[in-house]
Amino acid sequence: MPNPVIFSVNGPVVKVRDTNAFSMMEMVYVGHCRLIGEVIGMNDTETTIQVYEGTSGLMTGEPVEPTGAPMSVTLGPGILNNIFDGIERPLKTLESVSGAFIGDGIDVPLLDTEREYDVTVKVKTGTVLQGGEAYASCQETSAILHLCMVPPMLSGEVIRTVKDGKYRLNDEIICLKDAAGQEHSLTLCQRWPIRRARPAARRLPPSRPMITGQRVLDTLFPIARGGAAAIPGGFGTGKTMTQHQIAKWCDADIIVYIGCGERGNEMTQVLEEFTALKDPRTGKSLMERTVLIANTSNMPVAAREASIYTGITLAEYYRDMGYHIAIMADSTSRWAEALREISGRLEEMPAEEGYPAYLPSRLSEFYERTGAYETLSGREGSVTVIGAVSPQGSDFSEPVTQNTRRFVRCFWGLDKSLAYARHYPAINWTSSYSEYLDDLAPYYEKQVNPKFVQYRSEISTLLKEEQTLMDIVRLIGSDVLPEDQKLVIEIARVIRVGFLQQNAYHAEDTYVPLEKQYLMMKLILHVYRRAQELMRDGTALADIAASGIFELVIKVKYDIPNRQPERFRTLTQQIDATLDGLRTQKKEVL
Repeated sequence: MPNPVIFSVNGPVVKVRDTNAFSMMEMVYVGHCRLIGEVIGMNDTETTIQVYEGTSGLMTGEPVEPTGAPMSVTLGPGILNNIFDGIERPLKTLESVSGAFIGDGIDVPLLDTEREYDVTVKVKTGTVLQGGEAYASCQETSAILHLCMVPPMLSGEVIRTVKDGKYRLNDEIICLKDAAGQEHSLTLCQRWPIRRARPAARRLPPSRPMITGQRVLDTLFPIARGGAAAIPGGFGTGKTMTQHQIAKWCDADIIVYIGCGERGNEMTQVLEEFTALKDPRTGKSLMERTVLIANTSNMPVAAREASIYTGITLAEYYRDMGYHIAIMADSTSRWAEALREISGRLEEMPAEEGYPAYLPSRLSEFYERTGAYETLSGREGSVTVIGAVSPQGSDFSEPVTQNTRRFVRCFWGLDKSLAYARHYPAINWTSSYSEYLDDLAPYYEKQVNPKFVQYRSEISTLLKEEQTLMDIVRLIGSDVLPEDQKLVIEIARVIRVGFLQQNAYHAEDTYVPLEKQYLMMKLILHVYRRAQELMRDGTALADIAASGIFELVIKVKYDIPNRQPERFRTLTQQIDATLDGLRTQKKEVL
């Protein structure tokens, strides 16, 4: 029976007048060039397909070939230290085949099938395996041990194995016989549909922060391992650079960076920086535990829509091995725009600002695949998502930002006024929030210091008081404020400049451990309390400021190395001596 043929082409949307040959969400090959597509709609007269490659030159009458399988990715060794497009085609391989410009219909293996891996077989004949259990392992990179696992829906007895040695991706490693007597040959890789979440045994409550080394995040607005955060901000506010910093320094085992609809030079910068940056764990390139998914703004729009599902499927695969994964999605606004464009070509009824009515459900499908889990084999792993949102004109009331807030518990709102003032990260401490504070409080109190949460609360309160006082200052000036309120404004300046502002290009300030963050808060609050005491005894705020202690505290982030926390005690003694000197001078004057 001949394959159905195309009767309509509308950008990435292709229609076929045959519904019996296909099933919903099935992957298909479109046209003589065998472009990759997916069935997204069916009725009694036609089938609608979205094509993940350019449709230029595609003509009516060309055949559409069903595959009988959903849109899937290949999972196995070779994913890390690689860069893929939105449907997991390796860009380096595509370049070697078609040159600098990717052609349509190029059929290349998703992972390197010729590379040999040094495989250690972990099971013997007669072993009974359940879904998710590892039957072999290989060193994928120097940083990551790759576990080859039984597919989640499969179980059975091992009836055949190979010896330890070097094997290619598609070589049989074991043969499994299920309860029905059917044999399954398991290799180093497996396939999995990108739109279906990989199963786990149970979801774990958030109890440990993902430590980023960025003070404003770790202290004021922390995110838990397995959490979801949004970074909304207008053009130039530093969304991409903030994600770069988190990707470089967070304590996740593996980084999945999804460039969704961004400019090509930004992805080039990511690739160059991550290749050049030394991993603090291994001393080698950070790319050895990173995978990049690049679907730039000039690539097919349908593949942009699929790219975030591809990225989170790769993350879930490594989560099942017991690793902690951090996903940087930059940006979900471009992904939503792809949804809007495809929806328009499907002639669907638009909702707010032209976005499809199902935008909230699609966002929830993505963010709900995050979490910390106990895997099917008893390991613990997590997937943390940090999604950038690019609202036009920094309007946080637009649909993508508002719907994203419904599904994340951490909101890092970027402020263009802070960015233009060169305050980075430009995270606004009044509009941002984290709902993980109570969940993570026991960790901070036990692992850092029992007073960490108390100091964090005091710092946050001072910043809020400053916001209220500055509203008064803008109306009637600062001269009418009493001295104690002027001190709040001065200490808040120390917090903003000396604690919240961070220099990504300074060796000591680009990453700050939690212990130093705690000691910095302790020092700031100590100076605040000592200044209050002096002012109650009659010392003027101007005299305290003239002593230079505020500027001394601001410079702490540069002057005290991360590995020398004992120097905080010496500095505290120096500050106390300076303040005691002011008190002595006051008594002598009296």
